[in-house]
Amino acid sequence: MFKYLEIVWNSFKMALAEFRSNKLRTFLSLFGITVGIFCIIGVLATVDSLQRNVQNDIKSLGSKTIYIDKWDYTGQIPWWKLVNRPVPKYDEVKMLKQRSSLTKNVAFNISSTSKIEWDDEAVTNVNVYGITEDFSNIQKLDIEDGRFFQQSDYENSANSAIIGYNIAEKLFTRPEKAVGQEIVLYGRKAVVIGLLKKKGQSMMGGYDYDEAVLLDYGFMRTLTNEKTSQPVIVVQGKDNVPMKMLRDDVQGAMRSIRKIRPAQTDNFSMNDIEAFGEFMAGIFSGINTGGWFIASLSLIVGMFGVANIMFVTVRERTGQIGLKKAIGAKKSSIMTEFLLESAFLCILGGAIGLLLVYILTKIISPAIGFPVTISFDILSLAISICIITGVLAGIIPAFIAARMDPVVAIRSK
Repeated sequence: MFKYLEIVWNSFKMALAEFRSNKLRTFLSLFGITVGIFCIIGVLATVDSLQRNVQNDIKSLGSKTIYIDKWDYTGQIPWWKLVNRPVPKYDEVKMLKQRSSLTKNVAFNISSTSKIEWDDEAVTNVNVYGITEDFSNIQKLDIEDGRFFQQSDYENSANSAIIGYNIAEKLFTRPEKAVGQEIVLYGRKAVVIGLLKKKGQSMMGGYDYDEAVLLDYGFMRTLTNEKTSQPVIVVQGKDNVPMKMLRDDVQGAMRSIRKIRPAQTDNFSMNDIEAFGEFMAGIFSGINTGGWFIASLSLIVGMFGVANIMFVTVRERTGQIGLKKAIGAKKSSIMTEFLLESAFLCILGGAIGLLLVYILTKIISPAIGFPVTISFDILSLAISICIITGVLAGIIPAFIAARMDPVVAIRSK
């Protein structure tokens, strides 16, 4: 055990000595490894962080959830096939509840933009959502101050509003002042009954509640034209129901409600949140593949650079190799020593690449609006790539060193 540890330690010291004695040559040879690790870890870290944020946003849209809309959210269906479809209607919610036995919550949502005013302050182009009772059961909406809508608010179409944290900050400076204030939107007054807890920026560009105002559906439909306010039916299945079964059940119910004949195609889109998550995962996988391809080219160049260093090192240490073999060093020991040195050189190049990626994450995180981090899995992958690259680059020089004749090697000293 101690023998192998000694070999590892000696190889590490020799790798550092090689770098110190030939800084420029070693750095240029390791440049390919540095660039390769920088490319692949940079891409993987960015895509992994982006994917994590997007998947979290998708999950926030509700688990086991289907959005029934005229539009297809994946963009796979041409818009001209969708534009003439009928929009979802509020009356369809009640019929869907009656005809589908697998749903737990069915909500209706309309949305539009408005100028929000209070006193002399105003915020323009604010997203305003009109929601029904089940909406808060599907999407998690936390209240910072005040209260959420009650049943009486929905039944009486009360002119009550729940305001997003950022909007409250812009209007009142201190968001906690929002509850109880009277705001004006669409030319009508509404009383703020609740302040939403700050959630942070959404990657999906969907429901950004920090920059929104919520109204109950009954009040909202008196302010806007429902047909042009992007109506959506949101369906959540029961906990023990598989998504495919829920999808088939809801699809059959909607076809029945709209009296679509068997030979006719659907005139609505069923945007399955889980399927959309898988669709996005496929896109991220393609980006990762591109990153791997770019990095592989750099790693191959780097591998030849490290191999060149090891060939030179073997030639410079020919006499040492001969002496070691003469006093009983085994071929495996000689080979292990050079392979470890090659691996350490690659790890050194990879460490420079990782340092550059870390600096890059600190620069781009504020610019793109979400934190880019290097996960432990990605860090482990980087180290593994360096070791494998080092072994592959050093295997031929190590094999040559291990096969040397000790007499010939000593004479060439």
